[in-house]
Amino acid sequence: MNEPSIIARSVEKAHIWVNEVAEELGTDDHGQAYRVLRAYLHALRDRLPVNEAAQLAAQLPELVRGIYYEGWKPSATPVRYRNLADFLDRVAEDASLEGETSASYAVSAASAVLRRHVTAGEIEDVRAILPEELRPILD
Repeated sequence: MNEPSIIARSVEKAHIWVNEVAEELGTDDHGQAYRVLRAYLHALRDRLPVNEAAQLAAQLPELVRGIYYEGWKPSATPVRYRNLADFLDRVAEDASLEGETSASYAVSAASAVLRRHVTAGEIEDVRAILPEELRPILD
């Protein structure tokens, strides 16, 4: 059975994102790359007001957008991380990483991929909404 081309393109784009995260992490473990991307997107999404979270989602490929929205509770956002360490702890826990250093490296990898595929204007909109201590998650 041939799958519709839109599904094939969506899967291909999701693979590109996961492959790029894996490359940024310097790993062949695409399961880990997926967990990092998912954890980063969820932690970022949960920190944003609903409208900005939706604007960012609009620029994600369909399958990545599904990952982004998975389990989202808009009424519980934005989450107020007290500091960068809280954000990194969330990513570490959700991606099954060992501590803040691994999470920092993972956030840098996922952020690089996000910046590569989302317009600079949208990245700047998200950066402007984040408190100053969380802005490094987009660097």
